[in-house]
Amino acid sequence: MRDPIVDKIQSNPKYHELRRKRNTYGWLFAALMMVVYYGYIALIAFNKPFLATPIGSGVTTIGIPIGLGVIVFTIAITAIYIRRANGEFDRLTAEILKEATQ
Repeated sequence: MRDPIVDKIQSNPKYHELRRKRNTYGWLFAALMMVVYYGYIALIAFNKPFLATPIGSGVTTIGIPIGLGVIVFTIAITAIYIRRANGEFDRLTAEILKEATQ
């Protein structure tokens, strides 16, 4: 026995829009994160001399700010996703539930 509310939700065009947008956004960010992370790992594996190049006259190398950049990038795309999820995705979800329970 199927729940009629579930059927209403699954037949709602906004539900399909929400799923499409959320999946597209999630896969895009996952791909970006993998490119950045694995790019950094590939740089470590294949170009150690570049990462070992000192910055200025100190002991800090180029690899340190690049590694910090990977961490900051991760935090940034997480914040962007959360902002969109708490805004557009939650609004669409509320509209879908409101229409399904009427």
